Amino acid sequence: MITGAINLLIWTLLFFFVGMYKPKWPLFFMKDPNRFIIIVVTTILFMITATLYGEGLKREKVQNSAKQSVSESTMITPVPVPVPVPQSTPNK
Repeated sequence: MITGAINLLIWTLLFFFVGMYKPKWPLFFMKDPNRFIIIVVTTILFMITATLYGEGLKREKVQNSAKQSVSESTMITPVPVPVPVPQSTPNK
């Protein structure tokens, strides 16, 4: 997920720079593209990228903690400890 966020960031920056240079190139399907639309789309793509990156970090942290807790539980095995039992004395 983090890799996807980084890839989306690269595409967002490419879209922004190309759109600021020639708005007609990335918005070829529009009749009259302008730079304001480029800024709006770039802002939305950047918010999506930041959310995707944050969610990827969160999931990675959860997976690492789960792996760590599983490995700790398999490393520590309980060992039985003998407990002395008191001997009973016969009643006379």
